Amino acid sequence: MRYGRSPTHAVRAPGRVNLIGEHIDYHGLPVMPFAIDRAVTVLLAPSLAGSGAGRVRIANSASDLVGDDFRLFEPIVPLGGGDWRNYPRAAAKALAEHESSEMICTRGVDALVASDLPTGAGLSSSSALVVGVGLALAHVNGLETDRMAFAARMARAERFVGTEGGGMDQAACMLSRDRHVSLLSFEPLSVEYLRFPEELSVLVADSGDVAEKSGSVRVAYNERRASGASALVAVAAAVGYAGASFAELLTAFDARELLEAAAGVLAGNFGDDVGEGRGLRRFRHVVTEARRVANAREALVNGDAERLGALLTASHASLRDDYEVSTPSLDELVEVALHAGALGARLTGAGFGGAAIALVNAADEEAVRAALEVVAGADAVMSARPSGGATVRAL
Repeated sequence: MRYGRSPTHAVRAPGRVNLIGEHIDYHGLPVMPFAIDRAVTVLLAPSLAGSGAGRVRIANSASDLVGDDFRLFEPIVPLGGGDWRNYPRAAAKALAEHESSEMICTRGVDALVASDLPTGAGLSSSSALVVGVGLALAHVNGLETDRMAFAARMARAERFVGTEGGGMDQAACMLSRDRHVSLLSFEPLSVEYLRFPEELSVLVADSGDVAEKSGSVRVAYNERRASGASALVAVAAAVGYAGASFAELLTAFDARELLEAAAGVLAGNFGDDVGEGRGLRRFRHVVTEARRVANAREALVNGDAERLGALLTASHASLRDDYEVSTPSLDELVEVALHAGALGARLTGAGFGGAAIALVNAADEEAVRAALEVVAGADAVMSARPSGGATVRAL
């Protein structure tokens, strides 16, 4: 009854864990996330008819977060960096100002947002908020929401906050299937569902270092994307495929050929005076991570848990050393998990803080959890179960 009215519907938009494939979705390469059983919930009622029909009022159950009030018929502009209200505004702007007339929404909502997702932990709470508010507005306006197209639209929408992200988070939120990992491909968006073995578990340990992509991390995140794109241009030209995408290069050449070419044109570039250049390291992560995703798919299909775990650990090393997005706290969580018996471990999400995941045999889950809790605290460790995507239900 925040606005003196009872909600008519509830939108549930889950967070996600990315099993493997980090910082490559925005380069158009496949990734392997799954939705988890924690979510952003948006309780909503359509705005009242008349002059207030296009009004969006949205509150947050967190007492320290101020609510928002704006109109769909007026320019929707971002607030200060890091403001949570930019995410609902991103969804509203994408629907109210969409180029296709049938997607224009004119009716607003009164909404209350609640969440059991930790913020800044790399579990995509921000994208879940964008998707949740987007679905709320789509519902009250009677808009068709093809899940694939809507996920892609919300990925574009979130760039409103200033972070040049890819499409993984929104697609995981919309497209995930219970008990499955989603192999997401891009350009165009597609999904292959891979059954997650019952005998395996994924533990998530929050490092306590907040990684909020709409705040101070945004510049570093965007730099990684720009650096990878610049490296791609140089290598593609060197191998005679000027203008090619990462996917096109990886189809035409094997990873070793590309890395040999990269070593010739990128060493010492991007501000490094000696040794391997930053551009080379960024390029190497993208190429090797893409190969790890392909190998992880094979491992899941073949039931090879040991190989899958080793790929996760190798991914972390690449993110730490080549992409430079890990932190000492994340590195410690990975080492603790491995020492306690995890099959593999790595940071998940953008890095710069956030959470690490550990792949474990179900029989070893309690031992690994206990070890992680010593470092992170009991409230910072949870089990993540592959769950279904976003839903809208009547109350």
